[in-house]
Amino acid sequence: MRVLFLTAALLLLTVPAVARAEPPELPAIPVGAYGWPVAGLSAGAPVAGGVARRFLAPPTPYGRGHRGVDLAAAPGTPVVAAGPGTVVYAGLLAGRGVVSVQHAGGLRTTYEPVAASVVVGASVARGTVVGTLDPGHPGCPASACLHWGLRWAHPPGAPREQYLDPLLLVGLGRTRLWPAG
Repeated sequence: MRVLFLTAALLLLTVPAVARAEPPELPAIPVGAYGWPVAGLSAGAPVAGGVARRFLAPPTPYGRGHRGVDLAAAPGTPVVAAGPGTVVYAGLLAGRGVVSVQHAGGLRTTYEPVAASVVVGASVARGTVVGTLDPGHPGCPASACLHWGLRWAHPPGAPREQYLDPLLLVGLGRTRLWPAG
């Protein structure tokens, strides 16, 4: 028994320490570079509609959560790109219309349910109409809600992508810190 314990202790002492990677740093989001994806929302004081459901970060990559915010608006409301980028997806996904725009710094916004008016590969500026809002978003307390998502692909060599609160883009999101261990 003592030999086994001493052998295990020696093995622990001789195993090199695994270097812990520092969490990647979120890219700077310039003030004013991004805006609301539906009309009537500005400067944190919604005029029409508003935030019907907030972002809730999942505890694990595949855990439950709400990976975006739901913005109440009328069906048929124009949905615009929150910032400049390239359309990387425009079509049906799980029976709902989705548009996804890749932005600088590894940021990607998604908009659903929308009837897309853009095609994959199109360059968009902030405010470019990408589609119109469809009704039927599950859990929406209004006649229609836009689910607005934000994902960040970490720099090369970083462990994975991360969902962020899209309200960060308009200066209202809650910052989440990485766990230390």
